[in-house]
Amino acid sequence: MSESGKFNYVVFLGCTAALGGLLFGFDIAIITGAGPFLAKEFALGDLGLGWAFSSLLFGCALGCVVAGRLTDRWGRKKLLVLIAVLFALTSIATALAPNFTAFVTARFLAGLAVGGVSLLSPMYLAEVSPAAIRGRLGTMYQLSIIVGILISFGLNYLLRNTGTNNWRWMFLTGIVPSAVFLLFVVMAPETPRFLAMKGKERDAFAVLERIGGTAKAQVQLDDILASMRHEARSWRGLLRPGVSRAVAVSVVLAILIHVSGINTIIDYAPVIFQSAGWKMDSALASTFIVGVTEFLFTLVSFWVIDRYGRKPLYIVGSFGMGVSLMLLVVAVLADKFHGVVVLALILTYLAFFASCIGPVFWTLLPEIFPNDMRGLAMTFPVLTQWIANAFVVLLFPLAFHVIGKSLTFGFLATMALGQGIFTWLCVPETRNKSLEEMESHWAGAEVATKNAPS
Repeated sequence: MSESGKFNYVVFLGCTAALGGLLFGFDIAIITGAGPFLAKEFALGDLGLGWAFSSLLFGCALGCVVAGRLTDRWGRKKLLVLIAVLFALTSIATALAPNFTAFVTARFLAGLAVGGVSLLSPMYLAEVSPAAIRGRLGTMYQLSIIVGILISFGLNYLLRNTGTNNWRWMFLTGIVPSAVFLLFVVMAPETPRFLAMKGKERDAFAVLERIGGTAKAQVQLDDILASMRHEARSWRGLLRPGVSRAVAVSVVLAILIHVSGINTIIDYAPVIFQSAGWKMDSALASTFIVGVTEFLFTLVSFWVIDRYGRKPLYIVGSFGMGVSLMLLVVAVLADKFHGVVVLALILTYLAFFASCIGPVFWTLLPEIFPNDMRGLAMTFPVLTQWIANAFVVLLFPLAFHVIGKSLTFGFLATMALGQGIFTWLCVPETRNKSLEEMESHWAGAEVATKNAPS
């Protein structure tokens, strides 16, 4: 196969996994515009609105656990096919919900799909990507999340005046991206690392050959097989040298990415803008500006993630987000929390997140775990980030209106700054390193810690 043919094949595989991110973003954000209409339809207070938003996220927590347990048995591809079907079915169920209980149940079930794809799509990308462009392909996943968010914001605005059932039409549109994702996954192969794990070395070699050529394929296959020398792929394997340290770092990052506020800003953008004096139509239109900003700055990440590395971007992004949130606190205390000031600071916050944090987080997670434990190990940070996400989104309306804007944004700012400090001290650089090299890094770090003088 020619070099252009190999590159095109890698891009196809990257796009396939990235489409899972599109559904992730779409399902997370479609409720942003529907929220005000849901509150009216079901007479929801702050906590009820929090449940409407967070029910999907609690389902995500369970979905990633189930996916993490099944992926090493059934494979990445089979589960992604099932997830695509579940996305479509829950879009219909949510749109047809006759009452709030049915709505929350449908959103929880949709969360199973989102949680599953949030674990499997980055894993699939990492396992089919050449090391030199793995960061860019990982950015494609984050970019597709933003595209999903942007599409949902646009649909929210276009469907806002379609009558009392406008929110139902918003959710029903999820059938279309679900069908596209299903089509791509059916055409894609299983990952070479899963095939090797199951003893299908010839099939694994065939996929690697299409990705990188015959010579590279044999070297990569030998490295993969060598990295799978640990026979027992059980929870106990998470305690072996290196793996436990990687899990601990990933869990802390998973908590910090959400307690620093990203999903509250996206989900409750209309609420925040309305509190800053915007009318409903203007607030919904502003969410589209939010989506465009995220999209454009995620493109920035596409060009810098493999040039400057994961760690520097994460540190810069964290401090940029923290400063933006602190300025929102200043705006509240100075009685300037209105109009363009709020929009500009929120867009600045999102620019730092989209260009530095979002793409790096989903690229970094699968990179730091060894081949034979990746499915189980990724369960921990992905589960943690969904639980943290769910509770932050659940409690934000209450905190925003009862505790107050300044304390709420001040807490988020502190967490963002803490994220930068933790990354500086504890997170390794993974740029241009093979997945097999990262296992050696963690094992070496564990040994060095044990041998260090007390």
